[in-house]
Amino acid sequence: MAIAVIKTGGKQYKVQEGQELLVERIPDKKEKDKIEFKDLLYGKKVFATILGEEKGEKIHIFKFRPRKRYRRKTGHRQIYTRIRIDKIGSGETKK
Repeated sequence: MAIAVIKTGGKQYKVQEGQELLVERIPDKKEKDKIEFKDLLYGKKVFATILGEEKGEKIHIFKFRPRKRYRRKTGHRQIYTRIRIDKIGSGETKK
């Protein structure tokens, strides 16, 4: 079982073949597109398929200033991309 560490969206993920995970949104890619990452440990290529985009949990933001009657409530839902790791290549990438 091959294990790799990939970096996307400013975060690092420990992955293995067949694993599905949510990563920060990958722009300009559609469902069923193939993407390629570089393994940070061994320099191998990691091939993945995009399964779709999903929204995360809602985060509530509340601004308040005492004695001024100022209150603002807003929310935010981050968009994530779900990917599946298809193959962890054996060849090294060119640097």
